Amino acid sequence: MEGLLAPLSEADATIQSMEDASPAKWHAAHTTWFWETFLLRDHLPDYRLYDEAFPFLFNSYYETEGERIARGNRGLVTRPTLADVLEWRAHVNAAMEPLLDDERCLDLIELGLAHEQQHIELLLTDIKHAFSKNPLGPAMWDRPGPAAPAQADGWIEHPGGIARVGHQSEGFGFDNEGPAHRTLLEPFAMSRRLVTNGEWDQFIADGGYGDHRLWLSDAWDWLNRCNITAPLYWRGEGAGGEHFTHAGWQERDPDAPVSHISYFEADAFASWAGCRLPTEFEWEAIARGQDAPETGQRFDASAGNQLDAAVPPTPVGTAELFGDVWQFTRSAYLPYPRFQPAEGAVGEYNGKFMAGQWVLKGASCATVRGHSRASYRNFFYPQQRWQFTGLRLAKDI
Repeated sequence: MEGLLAPLSEADATIQSMEDASPAKWHAAHTTWFWETFLLRDHLPDYRLYDEAFPFLFNSYYETEGERIARGNRGLVTRPTLADVLEWRAHVNAAMEPLLDDERCLDLIELGLAHEQQHIELLLTDIKHAFSKNPLGPAMWDRPGPAAPAQADGWIEHPGGIARVGHQSEGFGFDNEGPAHRTLLEPFAMSRRLVTNGEWDQFIADGGYGDHRLWLSDAWDWLNRCNITAPLYWRGEGAGGEHFTHAGWQERDPDAPVSHISYFEADAFASWAGCRLPTEFEWEAIARGQDAPETGQRFDASAGNQLDAAVPPTPVGTAELFGDVWQFTRSAYLPYPRFQPAEGAVGEYNGKFMAGQWVLKGASCATVRGHSRASYRNFFYPQQRWQFTGLRLAKDI
């Protein structure tokens, strides 16, 4: 994370462009707070908080841990400075060393690492949103990502039947990925490729954003209330249209996967295409066993420490089910059968958000490599689209 912060100015690191996003400095501070609160405070004898004011500033949503600054006010925290936060991180990193081999702490350390990986992705998408609001269109990387290859057409068919879904290995999984359970699938097919920018241009040209028959009622209200006419970060239509990237404004590649769309938009496009979105269980049944750790367009955190040598997060479209963009499903984010939140404050990590959101699968180009698996359940509200979100179509057979 320090590598991603290095090219940012103090103002860059402090700005908060909307309530869904957080300042880059806050991400670094919050993940530091996590280590200090859930590990050092409880498991290291005689440890004293680095600063008694920091828990109020950098707690996210843990009610068990007390009061905190309102989420929409995180960008008002001009002090501590970014340098102060980095000094705190160095202090906490050093203090953590005695706990790294403590068997009592291994599960929490694993959760903390996964939590930090999530915030690397959030930092990338939040700073992109903030930079997009600047009329100068500043770039975080000095060159664009790779061009997109043409994606292969076709469908992956599944005969249906009883499928076992959810986290099933001894490796790490978040609590919302389990318990593993059985579900019944009807025969279906899922597209081999992601929907592209070029296809989305066709949707726009055909009046997709103006046809109420394609849109859910809440979606139609959102569309008109917010004057939505294209994916987030788009300007111009068709050939020569642009989109905002981590390398500034760039010409849109028609062969690249469309990204930064909402669930509302994904569902409307699927209706326009005469298809539907897959359920999370259909997606998982196709994807299980196919996540190759060294392939797919995901973020290489080690390369991210050298921004001048790294490739900016860019959806390009590959033969992999994982990477490029998070893919919307038609599944509501709900607990699995027999789900029980963990005890204590960490039980607030996922369970209390299981209402009103939709499940996404597959990781994105901003997801840290290795931080994706068939059972992973990302989740967003239906109008949110600042993450790298796209879609893959499905149909009944």
